[in-house]
Amino acid sequence: MKKPQLATNLSENLEKLNVNREKASKLFADVIEKAVKKSKPDTTALLEKDLDIETALDNQLANEPAPLKIAVLGGGSFGTAMANLSSKNGCDVTLWVRDKRSVKSMQKTHINKKYLPDHKLDERLQFTHDLQAAVKGKDLIFVAVPSSAFRETLQKIAPFISAQAIVSLTKGMEKDTFALMSDVIADELPNVAFGVMSGPNLAKEIMNNMPSATVIASQSAALRLAVQKALHSAFFRVFASDDLIGVELGGALKNIYAIAMGMAAAYDIGENTKAMILTRALAEMSRFGVQAGANPLTFLGLSGVGDLYATCSSTLSRNYQIGNMLGRGMSLDQAIKKLGQTAEGINTIQQVNEKAMKAGIYMPITHALHDIIYEDKAPLGVALNLMEAGFRSDVEFVMPHQVQPTHN
Repeated sequence: MKKPQLATNLSENLEKLNVNREKASKLFADVIEKAVKKSKPDTTALLEKDLDIETALDNQLANEPAPLKIAVLGGGSFGTAMANLSSKNGCDVTLWVRDKRSVKSMQKTHINKKYLPDHKLDERLQFTHDLQAAVKGKDLIFVAVPSSAFRETLQKIAPFISAQAIVSLTKGMEKDTFALMSDVIADELPNVAFGVMSGPNLAKEIMNNMPSATVIASQSAALRLAVQKALHSAFFRVFASDDLIGVELGGALKNIYAIAMGMAAAYDIGENTKAMILTRALAEMSRFGVQAGANPLTFLGLSGVGDLYATCSSTLSRNYQIGNMLGRGMSLDQAIKKLGQTAEGINTIQQVNEKAMKAGIYMPITHALHDIIYEDKAPLGVALNLMEAGFRSDVEFVMPHQVQPTHN
């Protein structure tokens, strides 16, 4: 398949931006050098120099290309947070929301009352329910809809795609196909540059300006740079990777273990147990990832252990919440109804359990959750069986396992 390329004008804009940033950096370096050489700095003189620097920087910025044009598809908490962040960064951003009534409300109040009711959104952020208007002529399209609606959304925007790049913000797998969102993009938009973004990104914390970070993975260096420019800020760092499979699997698989941790927390487990669940979850993730072609080291980064820790530790996590409700005796239907949002991990458990069984990948925690949720087995009994499993070495890929346990 022909390697997708970003729009020429976007690549050129990013190149110009880098040149301007280099000039600005040299300007700062020169001022710092002169300031250090002065043993007794003159406050008035330094202030005048600061004003000169500000004027020079303004001139540099005036020569920068037009701001990136961005569409964010999906008005959930994370999609809204990313739209707000890129708008605050000076991008021209439109947030597409399916519900017309919600769009009218956000246009009037600049508040997403359903998902982020306590946060005022950037005044420059635009809202629409018109999908064509949202994506046409944009540089980047962030897709933040649930995995169940991901393919349908791409099919709807396909007629309006020319040179735009697609970035998936969706963590999960397509039901019945085991397709990751990058697979779906490649299927539906085969000649479009794309990437995936994942990390420990709880939307409410990002909106509260708590320092956070994420990973953008793509084969296109220009796309990675564009996403960094759009989202990188004083409180939100954007790191780059070329391991699409590893980054995307980290974001999908960790939802399984957030459900496990939420369920375990309902039984008032101790810190030792939490640590054991986290580390064995990481072992399962890396085993599965390597089988799929990922770099095992990716799981030691933000999209792996970082996202796993955040999702398993926070009561803000939808998957943690649904696991906790299941652990307290609710049925799956009751828990989903009470949550009121999509918990991607429920679907992921089914998908990964089936794939692991067929491929012979040892994933005892995933198998145990499947037994509890879909086969109505008692959680405590399943937990005891897990503890009695065969002997294994500690760290994956470091030393061989002496005994290969079987799954009951």
